[in-house]
Amino acid sequence: MHITRRKALQLLAATAPALALRRSLAATLPIAAGPFQGTRESLAAYRIPAWFADAKFGIWSHWGPQSGVEDGDWYARNMYIQGSAQYNYHVETYGHPSKVGYKDLVPQFKAARWDPEHLMDLYVKAGAKYFFSMGVHHDNFDMWNSKYQPRWNAKAIGPKRDIVGEWKVAARKRGLRFGVSEHLSNSFDWLAPAHTSDSTGPLAGVPYDGVLPAYKDLYHDYSGEPANFAKTAEAMGRVAPDWWKQQYFNRIKDLVDQHQPDLLYTDGGIPFDEYGLSLVANLYNLSAAKHGGKVEAVYNSKTTTDCATGTCALDRERGVLDDISPVPWQTDTCIGEWHYKRGVRYKTAKKVIDLLVDIVSKNGNLLLNFPLPNSGELDFEEMVTLNGITAWMAVNSEGIYATRPWKIYGEGPSTKVVIRSNGQEFDPNEGKKPDLTASDVRFTTKGDALYAFVQGWPEGAATIAALGTSSPQNPAKITSASMLGYDGHLKFTQDADALRVTLPSNRPTTADIGITLKLTTA
Repeated sequence: MHITRRKALQLLAATAPALALRRSLAATLPIAAGPFQGTRESLAAYRIPAWFADAKFGIWSHWGPQSGVEDGDWYARNMYIQGSAQYNYHVETYGHPSKVGYKDLVPQFKAARWDPEHLMDLYVKAGAKYFFSMGVHHDNFDMWNSKYQPRWNAKAIGPKRDIVGEWKVAARKRGLRFGVSEHLSNSFDWLAPAHTSDSTGPLAGVPYDGVLPAYKDLYHDYSGEPANFAKTAEAMGRVAPDWWKQQYFNRIKDLVDQHQPDLLYTDGGIPFDEYGLSLVANLYNLSAAKHGGKVEAVYNSKTTTDCATGTCALDRERGVLDDISPVPWQTDTCIGEWHYKRGVRYKTAKKVIDLLVDIVSKNGNLLLNFPLPNSGELDFEEMVTLNGITAWMAVNSEGIYATRPWKIYGEGPSTKVVIRSNGQEFDPNEGKKPDLTASDVRFTTKGDALYAFVQGWPEGAATIAALGTSSPQNPAKITSASMLGYDGHLKFTQDADALRVTLPSNRPTTADIGITLKLTTA
């Protein structure tokens, strides 16, 4: 039976000597002193802080040199894949990747009109309680003044500014929690196509610029890898030599040590065993030292098993859990593509709020990316979406912040539809499903208040079956009803089959997005 390199590594990792080596490695990796060590057993004692459960809404700037090209996601990889749309665009716009490569595009990322103070004011006004800066994407370019990537970082080339540092100052000045995302753990495999060549055409067999020794600090050094590694490496494979794992550890530790984030997001599960586990422990120990022994930091992993017992907060990329989670979690998504793409169609404010209320009703948070172009300014259509979110949150956010789930998350046609991909909650149709309507209701609670988000303006009364006296949820008696943004109480009846609330005659300007009923109970 043929055993692949990946399988061989997995078999090796399962042996007792390898486990002993891991424990030894965890003990020697330099991390901040504190209550946690870089082992799963130690990190299982972690608990998600209350502020994260209260915050509910964050905004993310997934921004870097690939955004400078303004042609969408994964450009630094796909430009080296012959026949892909981005390869074709690159050849037509810049030239063949054997002659003009990603190294030549990085300096064109200028951020010439980027104003983090102005943008943060907009995001605070829109209701964000935390903000994420991308720290480093798969492209191996660090967005801070990086100690271990001195040539390819935003302070050294391109904008020549510490992007992470300036975002941090702007966020903290306004009382927001600050996070950084890292996608570096996949980089060694992800950039493999830069080491290949065209397979057909006049330049077939001519290597792309990724093979140039002078640029191995950007494209990686494959000299110790099998001859066919560049052709067989999987984009998110995380099959890498120990020297790369150590560099990964050094760079992400440098990011966290320099900027002391409240949140650290990794693109996948906790990577590279004790290297990744030690980074999580370092984050938590720094937080404990900063907050009098209390860990206020959050690490986001996309792997359910990582977060099953303490350790971290689960993140779902472009996906939503099916039901209420007993612990806080997060959806990360984008109004368009992750990296800026000219002409893309964005999510509407209605689509974003539909997602937000659904996620919050299930004990989750929404982290929403607004992709910035090369200039660093939001474009007109992005401002339309942001302004719509701002208007709705100004009226309805009382039912969002510091709330907890009710007995069920909601009712209506949308609760009957579950779309899965490969058994995961990741939803390939996220953002493409029909908007929620007045028949779709989501619930949250805070104190003695029950909030019912009705995701449209009903014709006649707002009808909520789950609050009927004979409902399986056995709801308490409703004693008053009001609508956020409306000054006064509303008439209602609570019968066996439903609660019916008579709405005011003047329709709110944000009613098409949704309204929020505030109900009190006996």
